[in-house]
Amino acid sequence: MVKLSARNVFKGKVKSIHDGAVNSEVIVQLPAGIGIVSIITKTAAQKLALREGKEVYAIIKATNVILGLD
Repeated sequence: MVKLSARNVFKGKVKSIHDGAVNSEVIVQLPAGIGIVSIITKTAAQKLALREGKEVYAIIKATNVILGLD
């Protein structure tokens, strides 16, 4: 994974994706059973080729949750 300055990086799996007209709500399931919700653009979700079960990183910086892939 690319090195980031963010300290809160959590590896998990996409539990669900709910597409809207412009944004997608992505729920990431962490190993401890905790779910993190990220609202990203629909275009970003498509570029990341997100699908249920795909491993991603939830990267938290301030009030944002950013998703990343290996």
